[in-house]
Amino acid sequence: MIMRVLLLWLFCCLPALAQVPKEVRLASEIWEGHTEADGSGLGWEVLRLVFEPAGVRLSYESVPYTRSVGLARSGRVHGWVGAYRDEVPGMHYPRWHYDADEIHAFGLRDAPALNLQNIGQYRLAWMRGYGYEQIFPGIRHFREIDRRVGAIGMLDRGHIDYFLEDHEDMRLMFEAAGEQPERFRSTPLGRVPLLVGFANTPEALALAELFDQRMEQLVRDGSLRPIFERWQQAYPFDNE
Repeated sequence: MIMRVLLLWLFCCLPALAQVPKEVRLASEIWEGHTEADGSGLGWEVLRLVFEPAGVRLSYESVPYTRSVGLARSGRVHGWVGAYRDEVPGMHYPRWHYDADEIHAFGLRDAPALNLQNIGQYRLAWMRGYGYEQIFPGIRHFREIDRRVGAIGMLDRGHIDYFLEDHEDMRLMFEAAGEQPERFRSTPLGRVPLLVGFANTPEALALAELFDQRMEQLVRDGSLRPIFERWQQAYPFDNE
């Protein structure tokens, strides 16, 4: 009887194991130092360490964020990088995150103070598809834009009160635009885990299961910490 149960268990598990492909296809927006178009960056480095030692080669496509989501929804890639949990219905979100965004609200220096209790009073903006209204309760007035640098003009012209974005992405944008960060008020709102959002296909679900298994192992043995140190980014797993 025990042998029959064991054989049945193996039979049930084999199809899932067979569905793990030799290549994982991911799409991502180009984030400087994170998911660069040439394949460099902290995000790509972490994901290579997750998949490639397990025999799954990482391939990627660099596209705008909403396009990356669309490619995953249509099943043309296995998943998209930089997802927030449950932001897109019908997709699969693994248990483990691979990094975290430090979200700040950026306003002009003389803007009234914003916090999570009064955030609903203010006119906000963020990049299209980021869905911060699902993450920070109380948001009422917002718009989505296609280019980060456009937020500076919107703030200067009084079209919005605050722009929500990852702190590091805004620092890089200020630098590229020749802006003085001292002109702006920066209010931290919280750290939001970053995930790979997987398609609901057999291959993608098998890859998501592998992702969770590998992340569990890498966090436990400390293999990811040197990557975050090398890229001078905060380690997001200290409380795991």
